[in-house]
Amino acid sequence: MDYRSPPVAELLARNALFEVRAFVAGEWIASEETASVEDPASGLEIARVTICDVDLTRRAVNAAERAFSTWSTMLARQRGQILRRWADLIEENVDDLALIITAEQGKPLAEAHGEILYGAGFVHWFASEGERANGETIPSHKPTSKLVVSMQPVGVTAAITPWNFPSAMIARKAAAALAAGCTMIVQPSLDTPLSALALVRLAEKAGIPAGVLHVLVGDPVALSEEFVADERVRALSFTGSTEVGRILLSKAGKTVKKVSMELGGNAPFIVFSDADLEEAVRLCIEAKFATSGQDCLAANRIYIQSPLYDRFCASFAAAAARLKVGHGLDPESAIGPMTKRSVVEKCRAHVTDALSKGATLAAGKLDDSAGNFVTPTVLVDVTDDMLIVREETFGPIAAILCFETEEEVIARANDCEMGLAAYVCTRDLNRGIRLSDSLQYGMVGVNTSSFTGAPIPFGGWKSSGLGREGSRHGLSEFMELKYVCFGNLAA
Repeated sequence: MDYRSPPVAELLARNALFEVRAFVAGEWIASEETASVEDPASGLEIARVTICDVDLTRRAVNAAERAFSTWSTMLARQRGQILRRWADLIEENVDDLALIITAEQGKPLAEAHGEILYGAGFVHWFASEGERANGETIPSHKPTSKLVVSMQPVGVTAAITPWNFPSAMIARKAAAALAAGCTMIVQPSLDTPLSALALVRLAEKAGIPAGVLHVLVGDPVALSEEFVADERVRALSFTGSTEVGRILLSKAGKTVKKVSMELGGNAPFIVFSDADLEEAVRLCIEAKFATSGQDCLAANRIYIQSPLYDRFCASFAAAAARLKVGHGLDPESAIGPMTKRSVVEKCRAHVTDALSKGATLAAGKLDDSAGNFVTPTVLVDVTDDMLIVREETFGPIAAILCFETEEEVIARANDCEMGLAAYVCTRDLNRGIRLSDSLQYGMVGVNTSSFTGAPIPFGGWKSSGLGREGSRHGLSEFMELKYVCFGNLAA
């Protein structure tokens, strides 16, 4: 097969989960207006999906409001049974779902396969977590009274999901909302809508009732405006850029919605001189180049203590140069295409800026003829004034900086408006604890490149977002506390 322009559309056409219509109020709906979905590796069209207008969005909210009264009053165990069937179906169809991700997003097929299983894990988790939405009783401060606090579903919810994890982010949000007893309307990225439509096909098959889960594809501004303005939509969950998050947060404030947001990253990866060199390089390669660098958790600023700096740079550059770039369907590909052309342009702008300010190219090259592909690139002698340090690159460009002391690197790592994830490599347990306490980030990985999953509270500090996804805290984003005082119990 020629992986430069594989027949992705033909593969999808034989996929039982290939769907291009919107799903609203339990119905699959087509419209005259459609939008093109392209294979980012070749630029070839692989589908045309239904575009939803404002009227269809309002129809979805109306249906979600009606369905809420029934879905929210079901036993948590009954909702959990349906969610477990959905999770089982996702796992049974992992190969087809992974193909859809690779076709529209571009990531290597093995990574797409991992994303599907990752997302299914959240559905399994929240299927059980919904039965543990426990309240509390409070020792009364009033004679003959009993004080009770319960957790209740917030109502109709909306989720706006990104293109870099087009399946897992929907599973993580929808499973939590549905387990809590809420109904949800999902607005996937226009670049990657096929994964969302495939997931809801399986949700329908699992027995999720009509009106409980919807998928709308359309103009992101027009659809989101409806969500934030409608008072019946009581919670909004968004994953995307900090810039868009700020706009949504401001507008959602007018109807005082619950808002949870997972925004930008710019993660520091800190390696101390006592770390094992080979292990540190391996972990940093994983943290930098997963999802071809298009990951909010990606290591963006790599700080290496001076005694280890030269050896790390040489070893890391050699490892990066061995990563094969190619179509995600090629089993040898480690780096797929950038999903959006704007990511390619930002990568090249960051490299050009760094080189103009004194950085050195240790691996990779700038190639204007490579389409959406970006060669894994390593920049050394990077300084704090360069764009690649101040901004999140979101691509396979690694920036390596040198530091001397622990106090210095903590200050430099924290000198950032973002606060999602940070990484530390050291053999000194005390230092690892000190760093994890001092770094102003919502998640810290010490001697590991992988720390996410259903049981953990995923989220960041500062401009990296609000709230948490996953864990018991993820369920709380879609629930409200209700306090009841029973008085005159002695009467």
